[in-house]
Amino acid sequence: MHDVGLIRNFSIIAHIDHGKSTLADRLIQLAGIVDERTFQDQILDNMEIERERGITIKSQAVALPYVAADGRSYTLNLIDTPGHVDFSYEVSRALASCEGVLLVIDAAQGVQAQTVANLYLALEHDLTIIPVINKIDLPAADIPKVKGQIAAELGLDPEEALLCSAKEGTGVEAVMEEIVRRIPPPGGDENKPLAALIFDAQYDSYRGTVIHVRLFDGTVAAGDVIRLFSTGATYRVEEVGHFLLHRQKREALRAGEVGYVIAGIKTIADVRTGDTITHDERPCPRPLAGFRESKPVVFASIYPIAADDYEDLAAALEKYKLNDASFVYEKDSSAALGHGFRCGFLGLLHLEVVQERLEREYDLGIILTPPSVRYRFLLKSGEVVEVDNPARYPDPAAIDHAEEPYIRAVMILPDRYLGAVMKLCRDKRGENPHLHYPSPGRVEMTFEMPLAEVIYDFYDRFKSVTQGYGSFDYELIDYRPSRLVLLDILVNGERVDALSQIVHRDQARPRGLTACERLQEEIPRQMFKIAIQAAIGSEIIARTTISPFRKDVTAKCYGGDITRKRKLLEKQKKGKKRMKMIGSVSIPQSAFLAVLKSDSP
Repeated sequence: MHDVGLIRNFSIIAHIDHGKSTLADRLIQLAGIVDERTFQDQILDNMEIERERGITIKSQAVALPYVAADGRSYTLNLIDTPGHVDFSYEVSRALASCEGVLLVIDAAQGVQAQTVANLYLALEHDLTIIPVINKIDLPAADIPKVKGQIAAELGLDPEEALLCSAKEGTGVEAVMEEIVRRIPPPGGDENKPLAALIFDAQYDSYRGTVIHVRLFDGTVAAGDVIRLFSTGATYRVEEVGHFLLHRQKREALRAGEVGYVIAGIKTIADVRTGDTITHDERPCPRPLAGFRESKPVVFASIYPIAADDYEDLAAALEKYKLNDASFVYEKDSSAALGHGFRCGFLGLLHLEVVQERLEREYDLGIILTPPSVRYRFLLKSGEVVEVDNPARYPDPAAIDHAEEPYIRAVMILPDRYLGAVMKLCRDKRGENPHLHYPSPGRVEMTFEMPLAEVIYDFYDRFKSVTQGYGSFDYELIDYRPSRLVLLDILVNGERVDALSQIVHRDQARPRGLTACERLQEEIPRQMFKIAIQAAIGSEIIARTTISPFRKDVTAKCYGGDITRKRKLLEKQKKGKKRMKMIGSVSIPQSAFLAVLKSDSP
């Protein structure tokens, strides 16, 4: 008999590095669904890159059987979510599948920016929140202070906070009991038409796309014909089941349960996170709330280092896209770098993850152009053009005005770093600062600033000026008018298209000078003088020069009249001039890589 009262659906949310994956490990061990021999840390993080960086990139689900103190057998469905701001849409869909969350807070670091952001996400979905103070075994743990922060900054009852050390396993049993006691069982009626939320999907090379679902109403079993709401596509279900670390086949999934559906769906692009599944013959009246397309925010072009690797890169991107529906790409080409792809990412971490996975899993050498955001240009004709690639910059004479995306950045830091962070935000064109002191010695700062400034090198510099104690979270707010220009780099009078950037007018000269200086260091000297220039239109705003090799033509003239020496030097000068006119400069790969690396502070 299917008793919905014995099911609990919950998620663990936390700021990065507060011990979310470790707590998930302990809960899985306690449930006994994996023996000690096959257990490994961060067991839900399947990808090598997740383990190395200690971050979760993909949501994972696992059903934990648990016999509570009252003697009844419960099924606790844990939906593990990414903690990083880039993947917040995945987090919100995972939370929509739950009735409650464990909000994990580090006993030494206390409440951080993303702890607050995650709390708001949980409150939006009207979830039961259980605060868990983790890492109580650390020498720097300060439990009374953290309890004070829970009351002051999160508005939760600090007495309800559970104390545990996921690393040592202390207090984990109590966490299990509280999940059963405090989190309500799921609602839903299995006699109603099927309504299931897709919170994730993964690609299996033998079975096609495996959809992770949470059923709100109805049942689904093998042989049913299902329909996806956003695309209207229909599929026949081949298999359904639960996750017990590995897929376990079941007869059917019923209202309130979390599980997987395999229905012969070819690619992950056909499935959208947040979409609703229903029966084709007996559909539910409307889709479940909250579905939106995840839109890329940061754009960059990817080129193969060796031109003949282009086919391999195309195949790798196609395979990668099967596992990451939020990644978008299209063909692109550049005079300097050849054929490549223009790609869209959810944020800088997403970009780094894609780059690293392409290099590691597909063994590719790739070059990434400087990341840019999507700018909006209003032309004098009244037309609105969205540009994410400097190559598509409209004719400057036709532009009425330009707009760029702004974000609201929330930073929590010790107040001793306030001045340094204030200066950094001002340098990055931050405006409308708002300060709030949630607890003694800590300050919460809110700034509105252009997204383009944040993706350049803001995060690294923020971490260094706060010595790693600051935490940072952001959300997109709107587009605002801005003075944007197209910055071109010229080598020996020729434009290098791969190095063009769209920048704010005030940033153009420093950015241009940096690029020129880096190229000067990397381009080998020739027999003639090479000018490296940064330009806006026809206006040169920065320049460096690579001096030529010079043969000492006057070596054989010792003594005698100066005019003989002068004549030889003039002859050499003419030769160099002629050489410069016909000589072409080939820019080495290392020069592109040097310019494309962002500034270190």
